[in-house]
Formats: sequence, structure tokens, C-alpha cells
Amino acid sequence: MRVIRLVVVAAALLAPAALSAQAPLEQMVDEELAWLLATYKHFHSHPELSYEEKETAAHVADELRQLGFEVTENVGTYNVADRTSYGLVAVLRNGAGPTVWVRTDLDGLPIDEKTGLPYASRVRVKVAAGETGVMHACGHDLHMTNFLGTAKLLTRTKDRWSGTLVLLGQPAEEVGAGATAMLRDGLYTRFPRPDFVIALHDSASLPAGTVGLREGYALASADSVDIVVRGAGGHGAYPHTTKDPVVLAAQIVLALQTIVSRETNPQDAAVVTVGSFHAGTKHNIIPDEARLQLTIRSYKPEVRQRIISSIERISRGLAEAAGIPPERAPTVRVSDGTPSTYNDPALTERLAGIFERVLGKENVIHTDPVMGAEDFSHYTLVGRQIPTTMFWLGAVPPARWKEAQEKGETLPSLHSAEFAPDAETALRTGVRAMTAAVLDLMKTK
Repeated sequence: MRVIRLVVVAAALLAPAALSAQAPLEQMVDEELAWLLATYKHFHSHPELSYEEKETAAHVADELRQLGFEVTENVGTYNVADRTSYGLVAVLRNGAGPTVWVRTDLDGLPIDEKTGLPYASRVRVKVAAGETGVMHACGHDLHMTNFLGTAKLLTRTKDRWSGTLVLLGQPAEEVGAGATAMLRDGLYTRFPRPDFVIALHDSASLPAGTVGLREGYALASADSVDIVVRGAGGHGAYPHTTKDPVVLAAQIVLALQTIVSRETNPQDAAVVTVGSFHAGTKHNIIPDEARLQLTIRSYKPEVRQRIISSIERISRGLAEAAGIPPERAPTVRVSDGTPSTYNDPALTERLAGIFERVLGKENVIHTDPVMGAEDFSHYTLVGRQIPTTMFWLGAVPPARWKEAQEKGETLPSLHSAEFAPDAETALRTGVRAMTAAVLDLMKTK
């Protein structure tokens, strides 16, 4: 890992010695492009899973220190004893003015990469089920490279902005734990409290060279629900002597579908998916228990709470109807989830105008909200105290995107083993867009 890092540093040393701080952003990105691509390929080749981002975080911290940022590492406190957080916060003060935070995520996914790229990840790790590959299939490698590229351009343009710039490297996004861990560790009290927090996320459905924005609800909340359906097992030949939890669990699965179709306002988006159903060990044994695992998605907090209440009511009501005694009623456990991502409308509109000036109006797309989730949502705090916006960065090679549109084909999605973004075009676009956004939010009077 450290040896490869020298290659990235060497690429940076080959950049022009005299770089003009007054150059247009597009020219600056061109001047840094070799370094950006080397950095991206390094991150792509060396992903680390959630909770294990030690080397990734160290690399990001080293780059930011070289740029003059004051860096604090190991920010974050998990609800697990002895688990280290590899979160980092970098601060650059440049006179009076607003405080703007830019966030990136750091972690990869347990996926065997199948892109065929010459710099594809070959990292393998042991997991509970055996062994798996690790891949940046959600584009956090792009996010980190854009993040560092933006940091570099902003240090070159300090005469154009005034205020405090805070760069946030967040671990454990893929498991929804990193943002809350950092906030739990006093993120907004240990470091300058933000006036704005912005982030980008690559898109597997937009062509590289474009950005997408959505004001208001942009991504859904996500909650995991575990239901244990308890019965009274016995011999499969004598079902009348049992209380069959498999039949009851099947009834619950079907009844849960009415939460969205019959209990939720059709204008309120919601999803209730049963992703796992496990029960029994043998053909002729009725088990004592059946276990269901669900994911629920929504935008509005009140819809989210109503869905959870309905799951509990339906599960227990059907058990009572089946003659299950109260002490054997199903248990319903809701894990700590991620709230929906709400993009501050005024901030989002402002960014859209910035992007149209920098990238061209035709390359700024008004996108629909999605049912995916992001723990970036936590940074706005309860009651939307802090304006936050996450925008989409197109990542699909434009020719491939156009071909898929013409043929009606489905492109590899995020979290796909075949996801291979057009890194060069996306980096050119993302660094310009994010740098322009910060410059506008912190522009000198």
C-alpha cells in the first residue's frame, strides 16, 4: 500500500512547477489530471471494507496535510467496544467568512470485481461465510479522488474565497454507521460548526460529464426489521398438534404487502420488502420458529413510523388469530436506520445555478428522488438545522449510456461487480463542480 502511494506522489511531482492560481478551473483540472487518475486507480485497486479503512484514511490524511490542512484522525465512536473509527476531519482557515464542509465516504464493498480493468481490485478478505473480494462498486474511489482534487484546487485559489473549509472523510457509510459515529464523537463541537454541508455521489444512470440535482427529498430512509415468528413445532405428519410458524410467517409476508397498497397515501412513496425467510431444518419437521428480514424505505418521517407500527400490528394480530398465546407473540426488532436525505431547496437551487455556469445548462439534470439511502442525511441534524445537499455525478461512459438508451438496456448499477465508471470524464466534471460550489459559497466580497 505504501509503495503504491509513492507512485501517486511521483505523479504529482511531474505536474507543472508553476501553476497559475488565477487559471480557469477547467485548466487547473487538466493540469492535475495525471495526479487525479493515479490517485483514483490507487483507491480503486486498494479498497477496504467498512470499519477497516485504516490505510485509505491514512492516505487521504497524508494528502491533506501536504496541502496545509490541519488534520485530525480517528474521529468517531461506534457502539461497539474496542472498534476504531477511521474518520478524519481536515480544517483550512482562510480569514473571516462562512464555514463550508465537504464530505466523502471511504469504504468499499464485499464484492468480487468483474470489470476486467487493468487496475481492478484483487483484494480478498476473510468473512464469516469464508472469503470474498473487495471492490469500490459504489464509487467511493471516485468520491475520494474528487474530494482531494477539490482540496487541491481550493488551496490554489485561496485569494478567491474567505472563511473556513472543513473536509470530512467518513468511514462505514455502506453499513450506515459512520455519520452517527462521528456525530457521537462531537463532530460539530470539536470542529467549526458548518453553515453548509455538501457532497457528491456518483450515478450509474447518468452519463459522465453531467451532474444531477433534486431539491427536497432526494434519497429514502432505510430501516432493517427482524421478525421472529414463534409457534409450537412438531411432526410434519401431525400438523394439528402444532402451531405452524411457517404458515403464519407466510401469511405475515402477504399481509405486509397491504401496508403500501392499502395503508399508505398513494402520493407518499414507500417500500416494504421481505428479503429473507428462514425456517426449519427438514422435510417432515414443523419448526418452532420462522425468521423474516425486511427492508423498509420511505421519505417522510411520519410515513416511516406508520410503516413500522403497521408491521408490529399485522405480525401480532395474525399470530393472535392463529391461536398463538401472548407469551409466544412474534418479536419485531427495528435496527437503527438511516433517515431520508433532504436537500435544502435554497442551497440546491444555488448549486444548480453554479453548475449551469461552470458545466453548461445542458449538463445539469433535474433528477427524480430514489429509494436508495445514504447516511449523509444525518449531517443536517434533527429538524434540518444545517442546510445540506448531495448531488449526483454522472459516471457512465457517454457512448455506452447513449447505446443503452437507444436499445432499452439496463446498465450495471451501483453495487454491481461490473460497475466501471468513466473515471477521467467524471473526475473532470466532479472536481470542477465541487470546487465551483465551494468558491461560490465562500466567495470574497
